[in-house]
Amino acid sequence: MKLYNTANRQKEEFIPLVEGRAGIYVCGVTVYDHSHIGHARSAIVFDVLVRYFRARGISVTYVRNFTDVDDKIINRANELGKDTATLAQEYIDSFYEDMKALYVMKPDMEPRATEFIGNMIEMIQVLIDKGFAYEVDGDVFYAVEKLEDYGRLSGRKLDEMKAGSRIEINEKKRHPMDFTLWKPSKPGEPMWESPWGNGRPGWHMECSVMSNHFLGGTFDIHGGGQDLLFPHHENERAQSKAATGGEFARYWVHNGFLTVESEKMSKSLGNFIFIKDALRDYHPEVLRFFLQSKQYRSPLDFSRKDVLDCQSGLIRIYRTLQRAEQFTGPNKNNYSSRIQGLIAGEHKNEFLNRFINYMDDDLNAAGVTGLIFDKIKDLNRMLDDAGTNPSEGSINQLKEEIDAFYRAGAVLGIMNSDPSDFISRMEKPSDINESEIEELIKQRKEARAQKEWAKADEIRNRLKEMGIVLEDKEGVTKWRKDI
Repeated sequence: MKLYNTANRQKEEFIPLVEGRAGIYVCGVTVYDHSHIGHARSAIVFDVLVRYFRARGISVTYVRNFTDVDDKIINRANELGKDTATLAQEYIDSFYEDMKALYVMKPDMEPRATEFIGNMIEMIQVLIDKGFAYEVDGDVFYAVEKLEDYGRLSGRKLDEMKAGSRIEINEKKRHPMDFTLWKPSKPGEPMWESPWGNGRPGWHMECSVMSNHFLGGTFDIHGGGQDLLFPHHENERAQSKAATGGEFARYWVHNGFLTVESEKMSKSLGNFIFIKDALRDYHPEVLRFFLQSKQYRSPLDFSRKDVLDCQSGLIRIYRTLQRAEQFTGPNKNNYSSRIQGLIAGEHKNEFLNRFINYMDDDLNAAGVTGLIFDKIKDLNRMLDDAGTNPSEGSINQLKEEIDAFYRAGAVLGIMNSDPSDFISRMEKPSDINESEIEELIKQRKEARAQKEWAKADEIRNRLKEMGIVLEDKEGVTKWRKDI
């Protein structure tokens, strides 16, 4: 398998430190508000990566943290008149609700920053003792000039860098790019005792400590959104290498930015979309399918048209699965059995072989998507050929191909719903007045019988404006929601 390693700007063969095992650390959310669709994309990208590793027989230790102490959390808690721990827990619970709805599996470990303050203090002291950090009036800073290759991960040169996100300009610093490891707390803020006075750690410190605690000073993959590349991941790498002497992460995997209707998502622009809001507008599987529809490193634009295109595609998939059930019966495989079946089917099924080849190529989303819809065409041809009196051999072949299709779906986290339930929800949602539609269809039928074609067309157009598509076949008119 090949993954794009941000550190080296190229695809590289993934060779784990320990054969058959992979340690993965992904930066999680800062819990000061509900999570947005950008968080959803990142969560789904790494959920698919972990699912695929396990499907290929790799034992994964997956760690994703919560930042539960931070300036934004403190400010929001003060606004709402709550303590920071209560606020953080509320938004952690909210995050879990969103992830469950999107079929994102829980990581193996989900540490919180506040659980590791003592470990952070220990690492900061190690950095001071080694000469990589210094204390000034209760603040502790990392001395970036002490690390020979600082900037390598993000491809920046120290003398060309400018202060970026979450980097504080401070006259106490020896170099403008030195970053905070520990800072004094203001009155009323959460604080912990330390050798440098009461305070709390800098943002970057938490991920270094928690990844080191669970995965060691050198581990396989560090992931997160591209927005975290600098300064967060650059600074994590710097302090971790200096403290442990290890390599830190061997592969850096970053998912691309997400925009909304071609604009950066921002509350000030009014285009900020929480996951909960998106789930009210779209089925969770539609969102999940859309958020992995482009190569994970590429930018992804959240537009209604593109989401609905994915919805149309997912309905095509479910219609085929619904057709197949008349021959194969309902699919009863659970996630675990499907994943194990991918390994077993690796050299037996052409579709799974091609699926594996695409996934091995840096999770090639375009290839996988094309493969899925090519397979839909093949399955429908098989269903057409099966006819009304299929042979036992054709039914067995169809069962095998449908099963392989479900196994690929298990890796992608789709095809979780009952086909009939999914299609019914998509095509006849509860907010549509079915009686009104049926009455208009009746009037159109009468108009057609009287050869009042203009009136019939007028009724069809009216239904179209209501978002309803008519399908006339063998004298029967069926309707569905326009998707």
